[in-house]
Amino acid sequence: MTEEHHARQCDAAVSHAFSVLGKRWNGMILDVLGEGALSFVGLRRAVSGISDAVLSDRLTELSDAGLLDRRVDPGPPVAVAYVLTDAGTRLIPILSQLGEWADGNLTRR
Repeated sequence: MTEEHHARQCDAAVSHAFSVLGKRWNGMILDVLGEGALSFVGLRRAVSGISDAVLSDRLTELSDAGLLDRRVDPGPPVAVAYVLTDAGTRLIPILSQLGEWADGNLTRR
């Protein structure tokens, strides 16, 4: 009896998810927003080490992916806040599970 070998491929949905979540900072931004809306400055403080330019790029990417919204309060004064969409909110328990798994299974450097 011969065994057939089929090339294994990563699921397209998993690949797409990691194209967004695999970028540095994206998971941390989503995790912080899981606790509630924040301004740009609030996010920059909460995600230590991220530059303004990278934060701006990541917020645009996450918004384009449908995971967060940019909300503008016309004021006065004008205020901008970033908040998770329903899709982003549904991701938070998965990120929490991933963090728990990492604590128990990955070696810290």
